[in-house]
Amino acid sequence: MSSTSPSQPSPRDRALTAPTVSVVFVCHDGAGRVLLARRSAGARDEPGTWDAGAGALEHGETFEEAVTREVREEYSAPPRVIETLGVRNVLRGDPVSHWVAVVFAVEVDPAQVSIGEPHKFDALDWFDPEALPRPCHSQLPAALALFTSRQR
Repeated sequence: MSSTSPSQPSPRDRALTAPTVSVVFVCHDGAGRVLLARRSAGARDEPGTWDAGAGALEHGETFEEAVTREVREEYSAPPRVIETLGVRNVLRGDPVSHWVAVVFAVEVDPAQVSIGEPHKFDALDWFDPEALPRPCHSQLPAALALFTSRQR
């Protein structure tokens, strides 16, 4: 879990005043399907939308450590393989929040996946990247574009 305290603003709050680094991960089963989570009413933004996973990079973590921690927190599964896909400069909202998103493909065992953060997600399912559920989170298409481009 996050180590922020009252004296240390959350990554979301910091992203309103300076760029913040996040790891975005497209989990897959190694056979073409991607794992998406539906954001619950308790999600920080865009509830009811389907999304890949993400979380803030914590001070002192490597990217791989952050991805491993976040995949375990969100999906209760250890990563099998972590592959860097690219970097996105994400500017959203008014006031503008600014995230530098390092995007990864992460293979996981479908038998080990479950909702690890029920306060943020109310459903998980596997999808063909060409047949996605609706509605999708606003940032999902860009992450999936990096994921599908790696297969070409």
